[in-house]
Order: sequence, then C-alpha cells, then structure tokens
Amino acid sequence: MSITKIEMDSPEFIAELEKTVKFTDKVVKQFNWEYNPQAEVNEGVQMGLARNKMMYNKRFCPCFMVEEVDGKPQSVDDRICPCKPAIEKEIPEGGVCHCGIFCTPEFAANKRLELGMEEAVQTHSRGLTKEECEALVNQSEIDPDELIALLEARELGMVDFKLVDVREHMEWQMGHIKGADKLVPTSSFYQSLEEAGLDKNENIIVYCHVGSRSAHVARILPDMGYTKVGNLTHGIVSYGGEKER
Repeated sequence: MSITKIEMDSPEFIAELEKTVKFTDKVVKQFNWEYNPQAEVNEGVQMGLARNKMMYNKRFCPCFMVEEVDGKPQSVDDRICPCKPAIEKEIPEGGVCHCGIFCTPEFAANKRLELGMEEAVQTHSRGLTKEECEALVNQSEIDPDELIALLEARELGMVDFKLVDVREHMEWQMGHIKGADKLVPTSSFYQSLEEAGLDKNENIIVYCHVGSRSAHVARILPDMGYTKVGNLTHGIVSYGGEKER
C-alpha cells in the first residue's frame, strides 16, 4: 500500500469525523454502553475510525493492522467497529473493548474512581545500572514506566535503541512519545520500513495506540531479519511520560 497522509484540519476529515462521532454515539446507545471516562482515548479511536473510513471506506478498528488481501483491504481478525469480539467477549467479560472507547457503566464508574484517586507519583526516575538497561531493552514486552526509564537512560548514553511509532501520520500529529525516532505507519508498512533505514541488529521498540498493531509488527520484524524487537505493552494511551505534537 502506498503512503497515505490525511490532514486533521482538512474539511473532508472534519466532516468524516463528525459522522464518526454520531456513529459511535449511536453504538453507545444501541448497546447500553458508556464512553471511556478518558476523553483522549475516545478522541483517538474516533479519529482512527474516521481515517480508516476515508482510506478504506470501512470503519476498521484503528487498533489493528489493515492488510491487502486479494487486492482488497482487510482488517486483522476482521475488526470492523463495533467488532464482534468486543460485543461477544471483551465487553461482557472485561467491561471494555480492546480499543478502550466502549465500556460498561460499571467499568466507567470504576475508571472514574481510579482516575480520581490516582496520584502523579512516578518512581521511574531511580537510576538504572547499565546492566539493568540492557536487560530492559532486550525484553519482548516493555511497560510504560520501563520505557520512561529507558528514554532517560538513553539521554545519559547508557543504552541505545530506536523508538518506532507504527500508528498513522495523523495520530503522530495528534501527539507522539517524546524521543520517538521514526514513524512507520502500518497502512504503508513495508515501504515506510524501508525508508526508515533501521539497522536489523539494533534494539527497536515499537508502539501504537493500545499495543495491538505494534504487537503484530513485533511478530513480523523478526521474520524479516530484525533481531531485537520489543513492544510497548498497552501502547501510548498507557504512557505517562512526556509527549509532543
């Protein structure tokens, strides 16, 4: 697939986003769900759905890769919003869909309580040894606090790795992790990966919105010869470090 850039402030995208918000409002009402109390999660998913509608003419779940199959775009796991796994399993069993936008009233109430109680206390700033840095950067799954610590250590020259955002151009514009080195959108994955010029023997950490697309990428890269790939578990929505637009 060729690289497609959709500008957030274009009249076409604004119009499609308005339609998408009406669509998600309808879904919430239809299933007696609630929106996630974290407005930025909902906004990110709605923008991703609008982008996919413009690119593929379907509201593919923005948290999963879209691949070309027999010349037609197809979502991994056939995720089209509101997706079957969310309706049948994720929300009934876990209270929230994979992307985080739709949830039960009980989950929303607990999340509001959790957010109200959450203190902005960060323990990641303790000094890491070089050995600890090497152990962390070689993990296949990296949690948000570990990534914050690794980025701090990288600034001090204690560890080296590339942080790669695999979301779309528009999501990058909305906000990305400060210190991200490359953007390799999954909608144009192979072309963008080649242009990124990553060393196959360097440490690479990938991330996306909630961790699904990046987990898929983390499975693909070793088959292409990349030897050290880690995934940011739960994606940028769980990341409490500094972001930039």
